[in-house]
Amino acid sequence: MRTTLTISLPEPLRRDVTRAARKLGISESEFVRRAVQQQLWDEAFEGSRRLLAPKARAQGIYTDEDVFKVVS
Repeated sequence: MRTTLTISLPEPLRRDVTRAARKLGISESEFVRRAVQQQLWDEAFEGSRRLLAPKARAQGIYTDEDVFKVVS
């Protein structure tokens, strides 16, 4: 099921959305949906990182290499 969300954008941002959507060959709505999805994913990822980073540091895990040693 879809619902409608109406937003207002400053004219320069609206032009940017229009241009970017055209360049990708998608509708403005699809462009904004993708942007919102990406933002939500980024926020979820950052929330997880903020929660887990202190726990990792407490176990001496600081780098990607440290992670690979633990999971390998």
